[in-house]
Amino acid sequence: MIDMPKSNKLYKLRVKVGAKEKQILAGIKQHYKPEDLVGRKIVIIDNLQPAKLMGEVSEGMLLAASDEGKTKVIFLTPERDIESGAKIS
Repeated sequence: MIDMPKSNKLYKLRVKVGAKEKQILAGIKQHYKPEDLVGRKIVIIDNLQPAKLMGEVSEGMLLAASDEGKTKVIFLTPERDIESGAKIS
């Protein structure tokens, strides 16, 4: 996880997807501290076209749920341990 000091919302995440590593920009800075993110298993959408945000490339999307006012944001996570890169079905 890399902080993006010019953004009050975005973190730059390096995530392992199977044997590959990808960069994802996620608007979760107001809800998570950097140390809360290291080593977590998360669910992402991996088959998106890369998008450029604030001059950085995002190669996927982190999946999270939020309440109506977006005051609470939580990651969607696997119920049990599963290998990196497992498909969502």
